[in-house]
Amino acid sequence: MALGSEVNDDNNSKHTSQKVKKCAINSNVNDKCGSENINKADKVEKQSVKMTKETGGKSVSCSNGHASTPNGRADDEGGGPAPRVSYAAAARKALTPPTTANTHPGYYNCTNKANSENPLPAKSGNPPAKVNGEKNTPVANDSKTNKLSTKEQIMNGNECVDVVNGDQKKESLCDISSSNNNHTKIVSNGVNSDSDDTKSSKSDDANDVNSNSAKTKGDAKPVGNKKKENKKNNAMDKTKDTKKKTANIDKPENNKEKEEEKEVEKVNGDCKETNGEKERESSPSEDDDDKKRDAEVVFVQDMGFTVKIVSPRAEPLDIQVSSMELVQEIHQVLMDREDTCHRTCFSLQLDGVTLDNFAELKNIEGLKEGSVIKVVEEPYTMREARIHVRHVRDLLKSIDYVDAYAGQECSSLAFLNIITQGDILEKKKSRPESVDCTPPDYIMPGSTERPLLPLHPGLTKENKAPQCLKVLTTSGWNPPPGPRKMCGDLLYLHVVTLEDRHFHITACPRGFYLNQSTEEVFNPRPFNPSLLCHSLIELLGVVSPAFKRNFALVQKRRMQKHPFERVATPYQVYQWASPVLEHTVDAIRAEDTFSSKLGYEEHIPGQTRDWNEELQTTRELPRSTLPERLLRERAIFKVHSDFVAAATRGAMAVVDGNVMAINPGEEPKMQMFIWNNIFFSLGFDVRDHYKDLGGDAAAFVAPRNDLQGVRVYSAVDTVGLHTLGTVVVDYRGLRVTAQSIIPGILEKEQEQSVVYGSIDFGATVLSHPKYMELLSKAGQQLKIMPHSVISAGGETVELCSSVECKGIVGNDGRHYILDLLRTFPPDVNFLQLEDDELREDIKSMGFPIIHKHKLCCLRQELVDSFVEARYFMFIRYAAFHLQQLSAKRQNKTPDQKSIEANKESDKIDVVKEAKENKEEKTQEKAKDKKQKKEDKKQEKEKVQSDKKDAKESVVEETKDAKDKEEDILLNENYSEIDTDVAKKIVESITDSICSGGDKQENDSGERSRAVVAAAARAVASLKESEFDVRFNPDVYSAGIKHAATPEQLAKQRHLVKEAAAFLLTTQIPAFVRECLEHSSAPMDGAGLSEALHARGINVRYLGRVVQALRPHTQLAYLHAIALADLILRAAKHIYTPYLQGCDAMCTGAAVAHFLNCLLGACPSPAVGGAELGVERVRPRRRRKNADPPPPQAQSNWQNLTPKSLFSQIRQELKAYWGFELNAESMESVIEKYGLQKISLLRSFAIKVGLQVMLREYDFDNKNKTTFTASDITNIFPVVKHINPRASDAYNFYTTGQNKIQSGAVSEGHELIAEALNLLNNVYGAMHGEIAQCLRMVARLCYVTGEHRDAMAYQQKAVLMSERVNGIDHPYTITEYSHLALYCFANGQVSTALKLLYRARYLALIVCGENHPEMALLDSNIALILHAVGEYELSLRFAERALAVTGATHGARSLKAAAARHLLARTLSCLGDFRAALTHEKETYSIYKQLLGENHEKTCESSECLRHLTQQAVVLQKRLADAAARGGPRPPLHIQPPALPAVIDMLNLINGILFVQISPQDIEQFKAEIEKRQLKDLPIPGVLEAKGETEADS
Repeated sequence: MALGSEVNDDNNSKHTSQKVKKCAINSNVNDKCGSENINKADKVEKQSVKMTKETGGKSVSCSNGHASTPNGRADDEGGGPAPRVSYAAAARKALTPPTTANTHPGYYNCTNKANSENPLPAKSGNPPAKVNGEKNTPVANDSKTNKLSTKEQIMNGNECVDVVNGDQKKESLCDISSSNNNHTKIVSNGVNSDSDDTKSSKSDDANDVNSNSAKTKGDAKPVGNKKKENKKNNAMDKTKDTKKKTANIDKPENNKEKEEEKEVEKVNGDCKETNGEKERESSPSEDDDDKKRDAEVVFVQDMGFTVKIVSPRAEPLDIQVSSMELVQEIHQVLMDREDTCHRTCFSLQLDGVTLDNFAELKNIEGLKEGSVIKVVEEPYTMREARIHVRHVRDLLKSIDYVDAYAGQECSSLAFLNIITQGDILEKKKSRPESVDCTPPDYIMPGSTERPLLPLHPGLTKENKAPQCLKVLTTSGWNPPPGPRKMCGDLLYLHVVTLEDRHFHITACPRGFYLNQSTEEVFNPRPFNPSLLCHSLIELLGVVSPAFKRNFALVQKRRMQKHPFERVATPYQVYQWASPVLEHTVDAIRAEDTFSSKLGYEEHIPGQTRDWNEELQTTRELPRSTLPERLLRERAIFKVHSDFVAAATRGAMAVVDGNVMAINPGEEPKMQMFIWNNIFFSLGFDVRDHYKDLGGDAAAFVAPRNDLQGVRVYSAVDTVGLHTLGTVVVDYRGLRVTAQSIIPGILEKEQEQSVVYGSIDFGATVLSHPKYMELLSKAGQQLKIMPHSVISAGGETVELCSSVECKGIVGNDGRHYILDLLRTFPPDVNFLQLEDDELREDIKSMGFPIIHKHKLCCLRQELVDSFVEARYFMFIRYAAFHLQQLSAKRQNKTPDQKSIEANKESDKIDVVKEAKENKEEKTQEKAKDKKQKKEDKKQEKEKVQSDKKDAKESVVEETKDAKDKEEDILLNENYSEIDTDVAKKIVESITDSICSGGDKQENDSGERSRAVVAAAARAVASLKESEFDVRFNPDVYSAGIKHAATPEQLAKQRHLVKEAAAFLLTTQIPAFVRECLEHSSAPMDGAGLSEALHARGINVRYLGRVVQALRPHTQLAYLHAIALADLILRAAKHIYTPYLQGCDAMCTGAAVAHFLNCLLGACPSPAVGGAELGVERVRPRRRRKNADPPPPQAQSNWQNLTPKSLFSQIRQELKAYWGFELNAESMESVIEKYGLQKISLLRSFAIKVGLQVMLREYDFDNKNKTTFTASDITNIFPVVKHINPRASDAYNFYTTGQNKIQSGAVSEGHELIAEALNLLNNVYGAMHGEIAQCLRMVARLCYVTGEHRDAMAYQQKAVLMSERVNGIDHPYTITEYSHLALYCFANGQVSTALKLLYRARYLALIVCGENHPEMALLDSNIALILHAVGEYELSLRFAERALAVTGATHGARSLKAAAARHLLARTLSCLGDFRAALTHEKETYSIYKQLLGENHEKTCESSECLRHLTQQAVVLQKRLADAAARGGPRPPLHIQPPALPAVIDMLNLINGILFVQISPQDIEQFKAEIEKRQLKDLPIPGVLEAKGETEADS
């Protein structure tokens, strides 16, 4: 989910976005990558004010299950030597010493609020920030607008335009970002860092240790030199084991620290007032003030120093630490370093005193610069011994991919460093002539081969992790018998070494030793000679030389991995293809699976986690200041991701039959389960609950609708209103809903618990004043109308939600809402309306389509768009007439008055007519309305760019965008009116009407009222005197008696019908237009769904979308993607019950058979006998007269054939989507629309959670089946859940973008850098939004000339996208292509080509050759091949790029002109001047037609034509001379293009334009923008000159 995706909440919208200090990330990092944050001091010079930190009481750290253990999960006792506490506990015990080992440094410690706060004064020389909060980041949303934006992917599909130095550049909104270059003040959270490599010195080793290490003496460097100092500080510097460090910032110089400390004491205690001012200043009413737009920067005071660590049998080590870290963090660092990683059970001592693990370093007496801390080995306990063994096992398997393929431990794949054959930041620039440029054959244009094996490169034997041991397992002699317990035995292990020697090992408090037991005989006495080692790794190194050798290799390779390859992802990513994996003995894996323990949670005091308490407590954390909000959002995100992991694990256990039902006597479909304090139910209609709504179909879809409701209510975040933790898991054909448990709900019947809503679909309805208060607050943002219904007893009950929504007050006193499946208005286009009809134009489109169930709802995004459109209709209408009135008052002459009066009456007639037409619902009116919507659309696109120019008022900006969103019913006169002026007129009038104050003479006041009332009627407002468009979600629910009058009910129903019509008549055409303009170009079905959802279009309209795309030949590629997605979705609907009906013993065979019927070419795929699983053993002899064995009943799944499957798919398409597929078979569809079977296999596997064998599949063999049972390697869960957001990061990001677009690049850069900083605070090291953010920073660095930094950031973006999105996700393809550009700019030509070849291969697998993204990749490849003199190869890619560009953008587009120019250059280098001239002439003619004769591009092309003509003449002359002499043809001497020229061309085709603007120009622009802020006028000057070129290029 993207930034800002959830509902903008009023509280958040009022908070100032401030610059906040960065927190480090734990990440299992190697010493080489470690010195990330050492030079923060340099950055700090740019920072204005330090963040206020509330100090005092001991910090409570909250548990971190992801990146805190050696393998990235806080698994089953693997979380380090001390117990963890949950967030809920942490929040409750905010003033007690912490009890958690895995503290998150990302959290601001919850501290004693009574203690004074220590703000640091602003540094002199940094004018922008003010301590008293005078300047302030604007908030992206203004509570006045009540705009609700719950789009899951706000950032991920919508494009936004960036103006860099005044130039517009398209960049997807998802690129929130941050940067570490000279302009910025990024403070690392593990992702910051620059790029070069200084690994050698000892001080670096020290810096590794502490990702947020504080500054050592003499470290301060000038800002300009920081790049050189900070090289290869690329990631997080803490172990995965490491707890996140508490935020800290280094000071530029140590002496300054002391001065600041003194200053602090003077300013002590002022911070709260500061915060108060900030909050007041960011209130919506003041948002218009430009002065408050700069981000406030506040930093936590922190001190850094160096300490020496002395370990037994290891070299002393200097590390940098921060005064705010906990001792525990030094533990975690030591557990990840190569030389100390084998220790887990040790304490740290200073001057003989053992340090408390949870003490902050600043509170330790005697700890100072240069102190020596000793590592002292501690005696083991049973628990410590188990933790040690698990840590050893994790180290041994730390570099293999087994967990990533198995979908465990939040592990996933990343292949970047295999593709580039090492870290790109360590490579030297390559000379063009030394480059190997030949692409593999399957990447060449026109190749039909789509091999699967290259998808996972590097799976060779050389890359396999070296084996250290054959077996390491707990022994069968466990647990030690009583007499041995008396001798201290804790645990027995069994080891088989590579030399094939068997050892039995005893763990005792002093360490590990060999005993004399064998598999058959128990003899616990020590082996001779007796060896006792404190670490198991030391013991194994002594008894097995092969172990010692290979373990060193493993360690070396582990440390060479980029930290981003090792840290855990927040949610599990599953791979759809997997190689054959060797299955090895792993007792710890076995123990995790079969133990009765609950895995991650079993070592927490109090055993299982109370998920509900944790989820609710984190939401109740304070949120008034930025540090509080960061702590709160981080806690919410952390608990949520842990909950998703636990719920997924539980749902799989339920389906696998590994959990006992709480109602075991019922039939399996009706059973419910509780596991790990989570309630699980199956997606079937239990007790006919959904009988009238569609039975099982409704029960299947209800959890998904409920999850959408949970998403929006969580996003509104109303204080006091609680939702349940909800996760929906589809696994092996079943849908499982996992929910947290309301305290006390299991102790009584539901009837007794519910105090609000209805448990019988509206027959009996209850209400509750507290719920009405809470829900009406949320309903204002969700556009839900309070309404009354009549209960069974005849009493009228008021509700502010659907009747199904239930309110339960838990035993904890909290107000919970559940069953939110009808939060949004019903979608009447898919409902059979009994006493009502749709508009004629909607009926003519074939609606209503009768759906399988009656739970179809509109999306929140659609509701928002519709309300915005209506609001602007209202404003334009009213303002036009109010202007007429004021004109009449000013013009006193009777003639003018009569003219105006006539005009006025004309207008009122128009309105009346419109109203009558509406009521009659005539076909004519529909056409009229459609036409006006078309007019509105063109306007809308213009406004979106205008909106980006006039950024200064959040309110006005939002309204401006909405303004152009829709202009229904309004003729041209209305749309000419200025929106903001209109808004002010209308608001002043409506205010006076509502307040009853009549400031004008009676008659004009009455007229104003009449005008506003007419406008309200025109937009079907529910109130007569003002704009009020909200929805009653129960308006079409059966079995409910409404208390509203028939007229009111008719109005409410009319609005719901209008919203559903708006989707068809406005949103779908707008989506198609967006695609035609190439602002949206999804590469696969998932991307298409995302783009549709962003516009509020449900996937059930996909058939309609396919029909809308069909007429546009330019969108043939998208039509094919949409059609393929439609077919696969229909196939999924058939596959779900198919899988439910097959025997567990032949699941693999059944799935393979389904795939053969769907994608194979074999007309009747046979199900081989061997595939059906294990034959039953029969006795050899039978009595002569015995009955013959009964024939085995053939399973239903075996009866499926390709023909019957395709016929079912066609029926499903017709029934569900109303889509006619005219084809005889799947093969004919694939051929007709140019679909690829490998792409279909990928999409289907991802949709249903399949993992297939990584091998080459023969899809065209008609005699042999494509898939066998052994090709189905696994079935994974498909998990849906909400995505908590980082609200402050979103605000920083949008403000940064505004700054960049108004020309203030460095300010915008800093704000966007801070957005990354905040994202790291909330999400930790790994998250999809951070990846998109890094991409934006890289782009900013590149534009400002920091090419090496751009490469460093983009490298992280690629790695993170591979890890979080998937190795073949469309975002990953984009990241690869960006990295290739930056590598080329850094002189790494062969690396750039490898990256582009990888991107092209992935794009081929995902969407084939005809996508516009492919044309861009081909142009890039052609240019770089051209630059290195590979003209023949370059020509093939350039020709393909031109063919695709011509098809998708049009033969006469600017993109086609650029492609032709590239082709002409390549042809000229090959000596084919005739063809080159033909293409260049075409280029010239396009530029001349589109840009005019005097445009720079036209002149350039004209010059090129002249040059080509000259060359052609010279060549002809030479050839003629040679022919006359009878000699051989003269060789063609071609001068390869200069590198800068190639980079310029690459920038052009990738949409990066540099516009050189002087500071004076920027000032003029700013002045111009301010002047035109209230007008929809273009900005003159450079933007006009360049805008057109840029928009297409």
